[in-house]
Amino acid sequence: MKCVICKHGETEDGFSTVTLESAGTTLLIKRVPAQICNNCGEEYLDDSIVAELLKSAEEATRRGVELDVRHYLMAA
Repeated sequence: MKCVICKHGETEDGFSTVTLESAGTTLLIKRVPAQICNNCGEEYLDDSIVAELLKSAEEATRRGVELDVRHYLMAA
C-alpha cells in the first residue's frame, strides 16, 4: 500500500518493536509483524495485532509488572 505519511513509499512486510507504557508498566514487544514504508520507515500494524498487544499490556499492568521485554507470539 502507499504510505499515508510520506505519500511516496510503498509498504513491505517486516517486523517492528513496539513499546507500550501505562500506569507504571512498560511492555516492549520485539519482532511484531508490520508493514513498513520503504521510503520513510513508517510502521503499520494490523488491527488484530494491536488488539493482542493492548490485551497483553492490560494483563501486565493488572499483574503489577514494571518492565517486561518479550518476542511477539501469534495467538493460537
